[in-house]
Amino acid sequence: MRYVRPNSLTWWAGLLAMLTGIASLALPATGPLGELSRLVALLAGSGFGGESPHWGDSCSASPSPAGLMFLGLGLIGLRDRIERGFRGDA
Repeated sequence: MRYVRPNSLTWWAGLLAMLTGIASLALPATGPLGELSRLVALLAGSGFGGESPHWGDSCSASPSPAGLMFLGLGLIGLRDRIERGFRGDA
């Protein structure tokens, strides 16, 4: 399995993006896991309950959970492609 490389920073960034997207879909907004859900919303950049962090716009431009999962998979695949390119296996 050439895609699983726990010693790669890009692999960990991709895994974090995927897990953030999955958690934002799976966690309920209220209840005993409400605080964890708020943390995931902050990690996803949704501007949970505050002013928009973007310059001049009032809408929230947060990524969708599916976008985060695809970003994570893309980072993992990109790392593998760059590694194969440096080795000459492309």
